[in-house]
Amino acid sequence: MNFLPIFVDLRSRSCLMVGGGEVAARKVELLIRAGASVEVVSPKLGDSLNRLNKEYSQIEWIESEFVNSHINKQQLIYAATDNSVVNREVSELAQQHNIPVNVVDAPELCTFITPSIIDRSPVVAAISTGGSSPVLARLIRSQLETMIPSAYGRLAQLASRFRLKVQEKIKPEQRRIFWEKMLQGPIAEMVFSGREGEAEKSMQDMIEHCSNKHSGRTSGKDNILNQGEVYLVGGGPGDPDLLTFRALRLMQQADVVVYDRLISPAVLDLVRRDAEQIYVGKESSNHSVPQSEINQLLAKLAEQGKRVLRLKGGDPFIFGRGGEEIELLAERGISFQIVPGITAASGISSYAGIPLTHRDHAQSVTFATGHLKDNSSNLNWAALAQPGQTIVFYMGLKGVKTISAKLIEHGMDPLTPAALVQKGTTPDQKEYIGSLVTLPEIVAESQIKPPTLIIIGSVVTLHDRLNWFDPEQNQGSKPRVF
Repeated sequence: MNFLPIFVDLRSRSCLMVGGGEVAARKVELLIRAGASVEVVSPKLGDSLNRLNKEYSQIEWIESEFVNSHINKQQLIYAATDNSVVNREVSELAQQHNIPVNVVDAPELCTFITPSIIDRSPVVAAISTGGSSPVLARLIRSQLETMIPSAYGRLAQLASRFRLKVQEKIKPEQRRIFWEKMLQGPIAEMVFSGREGEAEKSMQDMIEHCSNKHSGRTSGKDNILNQGEVYLVGGGPGDPDLLTFRALRLMQQADVVVYDRLISPAVLDLVRRDAEQIYVGKESSNHSVPQSEINQLLAKLAEQGKRVLRLKGGDPFIFGRGGEEIELLAERGISFQIVPGITAASGISSYAGIPLTHRDHAQSVTFATGHLKDNSSNLNWAALAQPGQTIVFYMGLKGVKTISAKLIEHGMDPLTPAALVQKGTTPDQKEYIGSLVTLPEIVAESQIKPPTLIIIGSVVTLHDRLNWFDPEQNQGSKPRVF
């Protein structure tokens, strides 16, 4: 390696920046975040650096061209001017004074380089290509950003507050195991989900429990170290790129996965490879696993000390019965967290080029379930038929005749534009464009199978202009228009 990776303490240390443009501003901002005081030498300042100069007292602007005397025992020196002669001069003088120097975009003039940084202070990760390809370093960083939760800094701070107490209470040979369980278990998840007060109490309990256990003062069940948890995670409408960072992290650490029929294979493929997978998918009129049994299953697995991923299509709180599933967990005192997902209405409408609201078409949007209980029409059809809105029906395929008839019966124009989207956001997405009156005809003639989403309203007319997602573009596939 050409450069030794090190971390330098710059708190209250003096650094020099030669240059006043946008690149210089970015470096100065990094130095300020690291606690340094910065002398900026430049005849003028760009907008960004001028703003920083007004905002931070740690910046001293020396309004002049660079001269040799500006180098004076600084901890670090940067050169970021548009004059290669000046940049080289700064580099040579800095090296003569044995001061580390960085010349932006000129690795041959540098004695140190600034890596691409992932800041989760006090946790900091740095990626470098030795100056050969800064863009590649940024691309690698963007991938790592998805793997390192923003709350890692708070987790590190929690660990730091208890470090001395762990040293005092836990035997040396047990400390590594203790920290691994703390950093990968329920306490970490409490921090990640914003329950830091609960995490701190659990940390105290865990230390005392382990201390008593190792000293022979307890014989009870190790509840602290072996407690399970349920992650109720929204898997989105199908495209794995629409998953949240938190969802991906929990999918990778769960011991067992309980998943629905609506979870796409591409999403399921991202769960931890050695995790047990349990299918509990339900279809209309064919509930392979009753909801009550699913609820009991989640509780049972968590009480066995397992990290349970309950993976549901879309968002678990929008027609996903997520509230029913966590009620039992709450009753039994089982730890859980909820991770929202992009609901089908939002994701699929976007991929179909149909905005749910639009100033010229719809001032509100209503989500409704087309899964009519006992095949009865118990919806407020009069409200749904009101103009100036978009209606999105989940699970409406089987009840499409009733939906169409009831809306027309309550005053909606039969020619109101309507779209039916099958397997939205996936490579198998298909759109069927028609009207309220032709919806049943579309379903009958096209042999459509779930999962589907029905969108009704004037916004559907925008599909032709705004449709951008064509998974079959190489085959010249076009939406079916009725």
